[in-house]
Amino acid sequence: MVQARVSGQRSLYDQDYHLWLEEMARFLEAGQLEQLDRENLLEEILDLGRRDQRKLESLLTRLWEHLLKLGYWRSELGRNQAHWRGEVTNFRVQIQRELKVSPSLRRYCEGVLEECYQDAKRIVAERAGLPVDLLPEEPIADLDQVLSLDWFPNPGHG
Repeated sequence: MVQARVSGQRSLYDQDYHLWLEEMARFLEAGQLEQLDRENLLEEILDLGRRDQRKLESLLTRLWEHLLKLGYWRSELGRNQAHWRGEVTNFRVQIQRELKVSPSLRRYCEGVLEECYQDAKRIVAERAGLPVDLLPEEPIADLDQVLSLDWFPNPGHG
């Protein structure tokens, strides 16, 4: 590799990540595939997919949190309903944008939907000072409803 190793045994990848990216892009553009740092490049490509999955998990969990607040946190509903509905819409839009770019991640969302719901349920119970068993054990909606811009739980009724 042209500049793969700098400062003794440290690779350019370890020394200057941004410069490494630029170099890998130049090699790809020039068709110099033999110059690629294949091991680190493969790891970076795989990590991109994992980052997308983690981002969707985070967005789904936050979406569930606000849906549960709307449905079950009665004492704060009057003061926070508009904010929570706005957050629900915000998270839905972000998730839909991610799925538009990578439609295959919808299956991933379906697979983690309940796990994200359970996480959100614990978070909401803690924040609201509610016993976790006051919130439904199973998700209150399927993925289509959760992502629908028109669906909201009935305020104060779940």
